[in-house]
Amino acid sequence: MTAVTDQDHTEQAGDAGSENGEGSVEEPVGSDADMGGKDGHTRVESAQGSSARAEAGPGRLREEEAGPGRAREEAAHARGEAVETPDGPVDADSAGDWDDGLIARRVTAETEQAAAVEVRGPNAPPAAPLAYDAPLHSRLDALRELVGLSRARLDSRTLAEAGQVLDEAAARRRLSGQHTVVAIAGATGSGKSQLFNTLAGVAISETGVRRPTTAAPIACSWSDGSASLIERLGIPPRLRRRPLQSAESEAQLRGLVLIDLPDHDSAAVQHREHVDRILALVDAVIWVVDPEKYADAMLHERYLRPMAGHAEVMFVVLNQIDRLPGEAAEMVLDDLRRLLDEDGIALGEYGEPGATVLALSALTGDGIGELREALGQFVAERGAPARRIAADVDAAAWRLRPVYATGRRTGLSEEARDDFAARLADAVGATAAGEAAERAWLRNANRACGTPWLRLWRWYQDRREPATGRLPLRAQPDEEATARQRVEQAVRTLADRASAGLPAPWAQAVREAAVRGSQGLPEALDQLTARAGLPPGRPPRPGWWPVAVLAQASMTLLQVAGGLWLVGQIVGVMAPNLGVPVLLMVAGIIGGPLVEWSCRMAARGPARRYGVEAERRLREAASGCGRARVLDPVAAELLRYREVREQYSRVVGV
Repeated sequence: MTAVTDQDHTEQAGDAGSENGEGSVEEPVGSDADMGGKDGHTRVESAQGSSARAEAGPGRLREEEAGPGRAREEAAHARGEAVETPDGPVDADSAGDWDDGLIARRVTAETEQAAAVEVRGPNAPPAAPLAYDAPLHSRLDALRELVGLSRARLDSRTLAEAGQVLDEAAARRRLSGQHTVVAIAGATGSGKSQLFNTLAGVAISETGVRRPTTAAPIACSWSDGSASLIERLGIPPRLRRRPLQSAESEAQLRGLVLIDLPDHDSAAVQHREHVDRILALVDAVIWVVDPEKYADAMLHERYLRPMAGHAEVMFVVLNQIDRLPGEAAEMVLDDLRRLLDEDGIALGEYGEPGATVLALSALTGDGIGELREALGQFVAERGAPARRIAADVDAAAWRLRPVYATGRRTGLSEEARDDFAARLADAVGATAAGEAAERAWLRNANRACGTPWLRLWRWYQDRREPATGRLPLRAQPDEEATARQRVEQAVRTLADRASAGLPAPWAQAVREAAVRGSQGLPEALDQLTARAGLPPGRPPRPGWWPVAVLAQASMTLLQVAGGLWLVGQIVGVMAPNLGVPVLLMVAGIIGGPLVEWSCRMAARGPARRYGVEAERRLREAASGCGRARVLDPVAAELLRYREVREQYSRVVGV
C-alpha cells in the first residue's frame, strides 16, 4: 500500500518520522461508525506524535500496541467525543489528529490508496493575488460608483446583489490568482462524487447507494497555496485533501481546487444551503447530469437558466453513458444541448465562448481523459476567476436594468421649460399687468396732452357715474385661490413631463422634488408680483411731452384770447372786429383736439413698450422663482439620473 504526504509538509513529516524511528504510516480502514464524523466522512489518524506503527499485510492491516492513553483517545475519536488532555478537554474534530498540522489520510479497501489533507506549510511562499484586467477593473469601479450614487434613490434590497458582487470581487482579488476553484454539482445519484474521486485518482468522497451520500463539501487541491481560497468557502481542514496522481497528471491539473458539493436536490435543507452558498463563490462549476435526470425542471429552472450568463465558466457533463446502449448516448447528449440552448446557455462550439458539454462514464473511465484535458487547459489559462466576476457583474447589471435603463428619451425640453414659465406668468397675471401698465401710460399721456375742457368734462362724468353701473370686482380670496390652482397645475404638468420615460424610482424622485419645490411657491410669487409690478408713481414721460403740453397750452390761450376779445367788443371796450377774435377762437378750438389726437397717436408706441417691459419683468420674476424652487431641484434629479445612466452604461460595457 502507498502512503502520500502533503507537499507543503514533506520535510516536517520526514523529521517527525525520524525522531520516532518511524517511516511512512498507513491507517486502517473501518466502517463509518468506527471512523466517526459528523458529515459521514472517514477520519484518519495523524502520524506525528504517535508511538504506534501500522504495517500492511496481505488483505489486512495491522497496528502495533499504542498504550492505554492512546487507545482511549482513539476510542473517543471513534465515538465523536471530547478527548481529555493535560491542557483540558479537546473536541474530537480538533483534537490531536487535526491540530498537529501534518498529514491526514483516508484509505479505502477497494483502491488501497491515500489522500492527504491540504495544509500550507509555514515556509510555503504566498500565492500571488488575482489581478483583473483594465476593462473588468473599469466595470467594477463603475458599479461601485453606481451603487454610491443610487443609495439615496433605491432601496437596499435593490442594490443588495450589486453590493455583494463588489464584496466578492474584492475578496477574490485578494486571494490566489494561481488557482482555479471548480465545484462539482449534481443531483442525487448523478455520480458526481465518483467523478470527483476519478479525477483525484483516489477515493476521497464517499460513494454508495445511500442518499444523500455527500453531506458536506469536500475540497481537493492539486497544488500548494490554496488554503485561503478553501477557507473562503467555509470548508474545514478535516475535509481538505490532496490527490494521488502521477507527476504528469498532477502537472496537467496544477492550480486546480476541486470541490465536491452535496446534492442540489437533497431532502436536507442544510445540503442545499451548502450548494447555493458555494456556487456563489467558486470560479467555475461542473454540472453532472445522468441519463435519467438531465431534463429535471429543478436543475434547469433553479440553476442553469439563472446562470446562463456564466456559460464560459461552466462544464455540463453527461455521466453514466455506460448505461446507454448503442447510439443512445449521442441522442441524449444532443437533447441535453437542445435544453441548454433553450435555457439561454451558450455552447462552446466551433471555437466560440460558452459552456463545455461532454459525455463520459466515471465508472468505466470513458471520456475522463477528455474532461481532464479540458480542465487542464481551463485551469492553465487562469482566466476563470475574472470571467466569473465579469459574469456576476453582467447578471447584476441585467437585474438592475429596469431601474436604470429606458427606451425613451428623458429630460426636460426647452418647450417644457417655456411652458412652465408661461403657466407661472399666467398665474401671477403678467399679461394683465402689462396691459394695465400700457393703459396707465396712455392715461397719463391723455392727462398731460389733452384739452383742459375735455379733462374737466371727464372728471365731471366720473363724479356723476353711479357705482351700480360698474362690473363688480372679484374678491381677493377668489383671486388667490385661482392663482394657487394655476401654480399647482403648472407644477404637476412639469413633473409629468420631466418624469416621462424614466424608470419608476427616478420618476418618483423627480415628482417628489417638484412637489417639495411647489410648497410656498404661490406666496413667493405674490411677493415677487408686488415688488416687480408697476413702479410707484407716474410712468416716465418721453421728451416730446413738454412740446405737446406747450402746444396744448397755446391752443387754450388762443381760445381764451379770442373769447376775451369778443367780450370786449360786445361790452364796447374794444373796436368792433369779429374776424380776428373768431379766427383765434376757431384756431384754439380746432387745434386743441388736434394736438390731443396727435399726442395719443404718438403715445401708442411708448405705451406699448412700457406695458411689454412691465410684463417682461413680471414674467422673469415668476420664471426665476419657479426655476429656483422647482426647475433646479427637478434638473438636479435628472442630472443624477444621467450620471447613474452613464455609470450603468460603463457597467454593461457600452
